[in-house]
Amino acid sequence: MERVPVLKIGDILLVSIQIDMSDQTAVTLQEDLAERIVATGCHGVIIDITALDIVDSFVGRMLSTIASISKVLDAETVVVGMRPAVAITLVELGLSLNGIRTALNVERGMELIAATRDDDLGYDDTPGDVESATAATSP
Repeated sequence: MERVPVLKIGDILLVSIQIDMSDQTAVTLQEDLAERIVATGCHGVIIDITALDIVDSFVGRMLSTIASISKVLDAETVVVGMRPAVAITLVELGLSLNGIRTALNVERGMELIAATRDDDLGYDDTPGDVESATAATSP
């Protein structure tokens, strides 16, 4: 049985699916990914499906389940590289992929996770807010 590699990049786990996903491979990926999230303490998961030409209902549900598992383990999931045909198939199958955010590519997925994490931590990139916060605390 083939395994899907899970790579750690900073605070993110990258899963690049380069093989046809059998049901057993999908289940193994769910288990491997959950273990890696706990072991590494990562707060983001990017699943790159660029190489997938087609997605069936089981793989669509698997993506949704991975997102739910990741969320429970304090990790945000972003699916990247979805081809138009895959998106159309998912909609036709009635799979809304609740809890899954999408991005066009890995770079944008990483930006999305970083922005989500900053929001969760209460960071704000607006320069004026830093100045006004400093002014408010100065004697």
